[in-house]
Amino acid sequence: MAFKHSKSIDPTDDLGFGSQPVIRNQPLLNRDGTVNVRRKGVSLLNTADYYHNLIQMSWGKFWVVILSGYMVVNLIFAGVYTLVGHDSLYGADGSTDTDHFLNAFFFSAQTMSTVGYGHISPKGTLANTIAALESMLGLLAFALATGLLYGRFSRPSAKISYSKNILVSPYRDNGKGLMFRLANLRKNVLIDLNIEVIFSYNEDVDGKPVRRFFPLELERRQVTLLTLSWTVVHPLDGNSPLRDMTLAELERTGASFSILLKAFDDTFSQTVHSRAAYYHNDIVWDAKFKQAFDRDEDGTIVLDLSGIDRYELV
Repeated sequence: MAFKHSKSIDPTDDLGFGSQPVIRNQPLLNRDGTVNVRRKGVSLLNTADYYHNLIQMSWGKFWVVILSGYMVVNLIFAGVYTLVGHDSLYGADGSTDTDHFLNAFFFSAQTMSTVGYGHISPKGTLANTIAALESMLGLLAFALATGLLYGRFSRPSAKISYSKNILVSPYRDNGKGLMFRLANLRKNVLIDLNIEVIFSYNEDVDGKPVRRFFPLELERRQVTLLTLSWTVVHPLDGNSPLRDMTLAELERTGASFSILLKAFDDTFSQTVHSRAAYYHNDIVWDAKFKQAFDRDEDGTIVLDLSGIDRYELV
């Protein structure tokens, strides 16, 4: 059994995945909107994605990379100073190899950061040449790290909170609608928001599974200003391919819903995007969202962002 739809197949509605079916419950888009594609065949020495990875990775991973790189470089230069000789550094006190290595390590850290406390200094042409090279590399490395840090802070992005579940709720007069809710987690202003919900599932065509994609008709695709939460509704009427859906059918066909949001960020004066995805097991039947905002004693509207996910059965 295939989902019923009134429109013809549009080969351009494929999210860039073509007709590749979902196999073993592996979604095309992850829950947070990232693409579930594993890439291979790229050399580890390929620098094409270094910048993008450093800009887009989480803050925790970013600081691990920066601090690890800082430690590794200083350890390497400390080893070089140690190999040159224990007498290559003025003021390097210590009687054991460990003491000399630690002195070399801290001297390397001071040289790289151009601090230079003056207690330890290079001795001889070779040690001074190494220190000059490290100082130059240190300036370049800190300039690069500063640029990456600025790029991460200044990169415009949308921080949108989506409800954990997508609900089948009462809609208008004796009707039903497929609904999810979203809100802006930041205090900035998003204007001219446009949203698209693409429903996809596996369909057997001549005994071969093929992925079908259908942009769903929405009650409202655009809002001028996102001030509170926005409940996005797809009416389950006669034109909906989901009007006769069942949980078993959704599960069997690996059904999913891809959310594509585009908005204009008034702070950066740039267009930002956000993505999310829902799967068949995220659907809650016969439920409706609870109100996520209220008013304080002064009459000011208060939006409770922790209440975006709250719903009740009907």
